[in-house]
Amino acid sequence: MLSTLTHRSMKRQKLLYLYLRNSPPDSQTIGWSIYDGTDKEKPTTDVDAEAPYNSALEAMRDGWRVIQVPVLTPHFPGQEYNTDYLRFEYILEKFEECDD
Repeated sequence: MLSTLTHRSMKRQKLLYLYLRNSPPDSQTIGWSIYDGTDKEKPTTDVDAEAPYNSALEAMRDGWRVIQVPVLTPHFPGQEYNTDYLRFEYILEKFEECDD
């Protein structure tokens, strides 16, 4: 009996990290990174590259699903104007077809 190889397609996850100017999902994107489980795109560290979406809401309208929203924490008194890490991080996912 001969076995036949079939071309299979499967879904793999992509993750999109968006750092927004403020906590609402329609706030402006100020930083981002993408991790592609389909291996179609390489992770980028290019700070001059244009963000793929202007906001998390725009990404959601393009089929990305939100899996994490920013945790809002108050500043300690006297620390309101100190800069630190990018606080308003959204993590989004999308599943795309790819070859097995």
